[in-house]
Amino acid sequence: MTKYWSFLLLLFTPFFLFAQTLRPPAVPLITIDPYTSVWSFGNELNGSITKHWTGKPHPMDGLIRVDGKTYRFMGAPAPVMKTILPTAKQAAYTAKFTTVKPDPNWWYKEGYNVSTWKQGPAPFGTKDRNDAMLKGGTEFPQEIWYRREFTLTAADFEKPTLNIFHDDDVQVFINGVPAFDCSPCYTGDYEFKPISASARKALKKGKNILAAYCKNGAGPGYIDIGLADEIALKGANVVQPAKQVAFEMTATQTVYTFQAGPIQLKARFVAPLILKDLNLISRPVNYVVYDVESTDKQTHDVEILNAVSGLWAVNDASQQVVGKREARDDFFLLSLTNAEQKVLGRKGDDVRIDWGRAFLSAPHKFVKSSGFGPSSELIEMFSKSGSVTANQRDAANADSRSMAYVLAFDNKIGPESKSLHAILGYDDVYSVQYFGQNLRPWWNKDGNKTIERELANAEKDFDKVMKECEATDEMIYQDALKAGGKQYAELCVLAYRQAISAHKLVADPSGIPLFLSKENFSNGSIGTVDITYPSAPLFLLYNPALLKGMMEPIFYYSESGKWTKPFAAHDVGTYPLANGQTYGEDMPVEESGNMLTLTYAICKAENNIEFAKKHWKVLSIWANYLKKEGFDPANQLCTDDFAGHLARNANLSIKAIMGLASYAKMAEQLGDTKEAAEVNALVKDFAKKWMQLADTGDHYALTFDNKDSWSQKYNLVWDQLLNLNVFPKTVAEKEIKYYLTKQKPFGLPLDSRKTYTKSDWIIWTATLASNQQDFEALVKPVYKYAMETPDRIPLSDWHETVDGKSVGFRARSVVGGYWMKVLEERWK
Repeated sequence: MTKYWSFLLLLFTPFFLFAQTLRPPAVPLITIDPYTSVWSFGNELNGSITKHWTGKPHPMDGLIRVDGKTYRFMGAPAPVMKTILPTAKQAAYTAKFTTVKPDPNWWYKEGYNVSTWKQGPAPFGTKDRNDAMLKGGTEFPQEIWYRREFTLTAADFEKPTLNIFHDDDVQVFINGVPAFDCSPCYTGDYEFKPISASARKALKKGKNILAAYCKNGAGPGYIDIGLADEIALKGANVVQPAKQVAFEMTATQTVYTFQAGPIQLKARFVAPLILKDLNLISRPVNYVVYDVESTDKQTHDVEILNAVSGLWAVNDASQQVVGKREARDDFFLLSLTNAEQKVLGRKGDDVRIDWGRAFLSAPHKFVKSSGFGPSSELIEMFSKSGSVTANQRDAANADSRSMAYVLAFDNKIGPESKSLHAILGYDDVYSVQYFGQNLRPWWNKDGNKTIERELANAEKDFDKVMKECEATDEMIYQDALKAGGKQYAELCVLAYRQAISAHKLVADPSGIPLFLSKENFSNGSIGTVDITYPSAPLFLLYNPALLKGMMEPIFYYSESGKWTKPFAAHDVGTYPLANGQTYGEDMPVEESGNMLTLTYAICKAENNIEFAKKHWKVLSIWANYLKKEGFDPANQLCTDDFAGHLARNANLSIKAIMGLASYAKMAEQLGDTKEAAEVNALVKDFAKKWMQLADTGDHYALTFDNKDSWSQKYNLVWDQLLNLNVFPKTVAEKEIKYYLTKQKPFGLPLDSRKTYTKSDWIIWTATLASNQQDFEALVKPVYKYAMETPDRIPLSDWHETVDGKSVGFRARSVVGGYWMKVLEERWK
């Protein structure tokens, strides 16, 4: 009882009120794993369609009916997209094209002579984009210019819009008028993009010309463009929005408060990601809790519609889903599944799961009615009668099929708050393929459990789980507040669910936990070492078993003989297929240094040497590689590979030195004093040479051979955390003093080559500061970026320090690195 009232008091403390000032770039709603991950991409929950982290629509509609009047509090009505000009995916077409640069001022205008251009079938793509190209598509090398003529019988459109798939940079013209320009950027699939007002006016009855230029900067290239008319809902189909009056966010919960006429509604999205509990992390469910009360002292009839789209169970809208309704002892189950099941049949980055089953569950006592059908029909039924009907269950396109409950209370709602909830879940059957063997999720690792029972357990555990989430919320915020201050604590809150849910927890064939990451919006790799490395601080703090679960696949890869190189692999495949490295290039010093350092960090966190002992043979192989190649690295990639190859990288050299110093510590604890002494002597020599080669006077250089350069030496943070005592403290002090002179409005650039940065590395760099004032000075611009970036997407860790725009990446687990300062405070 004492704990309960203590928590109620906390509701009125700054811990819970702070989040009302937050403006996350995107807000997590349902965060289960890399596939089931739904976000609100704006300030207001009812201001836009909810989306998968990749940006594709994953609609979740929420409406409340008060005394017969309906208000929308979640999601937004999807406009009708009427095709004007089909893409190649919708209907085959050919177009004129060239890969030789034409006249830059005339090629896109009417009357330009294209008689020398070739003609080919769309879509147009590079050879390595064949997985996405439709049959009969045309290849282009790096740049392409193409023109497509089409005829319109009328031009009185409501809101003409591009339906475009472009990879990478693109310029689009309609009848010679600039319509759309995006550089640098790309899409991973077809997306609707707005066109300029002048281009909309340029569309005319009769002959029209759509012209486009696409440049493939790196990787695969693709271009295909159509046109659609965005038809807004009108009349009776328009539902009044509830007024959003408050927003709060804690580590495990997102809370919105609305006023719907005389009723106040609080909608809570709860992800029970409790790091100490592997079963809760693995259980594929989230809760949505609705608290309602009257604000006019009167009583009112209240019903709530909660609908989930079939798009949750498919990769794209063209796939068909089937619905199923089940009644259990004390709760109802609705589910949607792809009509064509290919378990683990799709891999890649910008993709969504299209096997398994999406669930919407609620206790009998809350369910007034349930149904399947187009969301617009379900909403119309609910608005008119306060209920929905079951409808047919045959297959329908995913974007035209939703499942919905109408939830209601036993009696009218008065001033006293009442609560009900629903449970959302996903059964993926098998989660990953691990070196040829399909592995089930951890919660069903032995194959003797059912999703129905797991949902029932989630309902039974509801009160207990809520308390554990509240305790976790307090712990995460207070630990970060103590270590780094208020803004730092809020950054950690923003990052918590993102860092965890970008992984999948399974058991290897022997039962050992594997916590496999997906390299979101980077390349889709699974189990990437240089994703594990930056995310490590969060898991070292709260459950090192999860960090071991990230590293075990890399150890197994070498120890099994499947990976024969004398350094650590980069990854073990492309998610969800962990059958061996698929990344095109190795990162020998990077990944070997990462694995050695993290192994010792785990030994420190667990206060024993067992993890190192288990893998000592392969650790020694990697250490021997670093002895020879680590100090003055050759022209090879590191984790900052987006910045290109770099020889003689001073920060990468530090990583090798930290890895070898960690190896020496482990050798000493394992009783190999001779090896420890030899490696310690080598490390000491390396550090001395490093300071001489990298020194430029007031800072240390980016590379040993360029004194006019600089870079963040974030790898140095392990020297103080692990008590390696390799470099004198003056090295970090000199660097921090210099960094404070190089900051931009939205952060410290990664190095002297560009103005972009990585926010996880800034937090590591800031942790090198010897005083709180300097730490907070380095963190403040990162906080500004998170609060003010114009890109409304799940937190990007790679952004421009000049204008706060995302450069790339999103929803990645590397933001677990934000906890480096908390880890330092804990281990100090």
